[in-house]
Amino acid sequence: MQLSNRLKTVADTVTKGNRVADVGCDHAYIAIYLAENNIAPKVIAMDVNIGPLSRANENIALWRLTGKIETRLSDGLLKLKPSEADSVVIAGMGGALIVKILKEGEESLLGVKELILQPQSEIFFLRRYLHEKCYEIQSEKMVKEDEKYYVIIKAVKADKAKAYEKDIFYLYGKLLLESREPVVKEYLEREMRLKSQVEAVLAEPATFGSAKRLAEIKEEISVVEEALKYFEE
Repeated sequence: MQLSNRLKTVADTVTKGNRVADVGCDHAYIAIYLAENNIAPKVIAMDVNIGPLSRANENIALWRLTGKIETRLSDGLLKLKPSEADSVVIAGMGGALIVKILKEGEESLLGVKELILQPQSEIFFLRRYLHEKCYEIQSEKMVKEDEKYYVIIKAVKADKAKAYEKDIFYLYGKLLLESREPVVKEYLEREMRLKSQVEAVLAEPATFGSAKRLAEIKEEISVVEEALKYFEE
């Protein structure tokens, strides 16, 4: 199974030997990769829609992995039993939706050792929620694919999760900033260009509501500038 860079990074973040529940499995590509490469001895591929789950079953049969992958029609984690999985994967959803799934599936998460999350948006909201629920953000990776940037978070349950001391760490990721990876710097430079373009437009002769937004965008730019300082020599 050949995965995209994004999905392969998600799958490779799973701890080898863990039983996995893939929530929102779509066509089961991650599940197949995990089973085919002996990363996971058992995968439960779950989706809320019957269409993707039917295609998932077809793909699983094609790869002759029905003994290792089970599919379930499930709204989020609701059909996962406590202690049935060691790792939970949720990829390709908005951060707010991931938080909703985690909240509603708290009972199902009993016994789960790690969360592998790839939010499409509102990542700051997800990071805050993880700390509130005593999850330690153990690793973060950023990948670029088709001119888009994606963040993959690995979080583990802890007795007490230490909150980040700065809001900027929730916004752009403490571990990402400290990694000084070129792709993270590239992403921040792109953010700077886009926000600067908006600032230039808003600085034109005032229109209704533009003064407030201009002040907001100036503050956002200052935050990006602060983040970029982590990449200075």
